[in-house]
Amino acid sequence: MLFEGKMIAGEFDGSTNEFVLQRIKHHYTETTLNKGQMQKVLGYLEKHQHEEGQILSLFDQMLVRLSGEEVAILLSELAEVEKSYQ
Repeated sequence: MLFEGKMIAGEFDGSTNEFVLQRIKHHYTETTLNKGQMQKVLGYLEKHQHEEGQILSLFDQMLVRLSGEEVAILLSELAEVEKSYQ
């Protein structure tokens, strides 16, 4: 299943039960998230969603700043993808 949102884009692979994140904000990446990893990311963002914003690390090197509004959009999009997990 392909997913194209405002903040993220990727493809859910039902055979491996993983989401391949291909874009976050305007940065292209190739990151695979299993169900447990997705739940950890969602949990962290939900816990900190009322802060001023967040900084994500891609490849443990590139930092991506997200505003509070972008965090809310990201949470919504990740929650939509999470529904695909078995």
